[in-house]
Amino acid sequence: MSTTFPEETNIGVVIVTHTNYGAALLSAAEVIMGKQPSCETVSVDSEKDVSETVTVIKNMVENVDEGRGVLILTDMFGGTPTNLSLSLLGTRHLEVLTGVNLPMLLKVFGCRTMALDRLAIEAKDAGGKGIVMAGEILRSKVNE
Repeated sequence: MSTTFPEETNIGVVIVTHTNYGAALLSAAEVIMGKQPSCETVSVDSEKDVSETVTVIKNMVENVDEGRGVLILTDMFGGTPTNLSLSLLGTRHLEVLTGVNLPMLLKVFGCRTMALDRLAIEAKDAGGKGIVMAGEILRSKVNE
């Protein structure tokens, strides 16, 4: 039996990246889509203690969780932000999706009332489709 939630209940979002990349992405997305509730960023700094950073991520997850789960977006698979975020899997209803880019983030913000697993799939697809070799597309148009 599935639980139903009010339409205004969002999946929480935490963007965990090296340096201020996540904060810059959030800023750009909010220029396009407006201020986003239940969304936080965590900048991973090599000078901070690992356990301190995990605690910050955990606190941000708790802050943004409206009861429907949390999607953690990280910059790259195998990187410290992802590895620290993965340590939270199994502690609550969350998913970790790597390779965050602006198209992915815009998709997430446009679909936050979806189920968490579906949102993660949609976001992954949007992120991949946002990676385009523009010259290749233009050359194919010229050759038509």
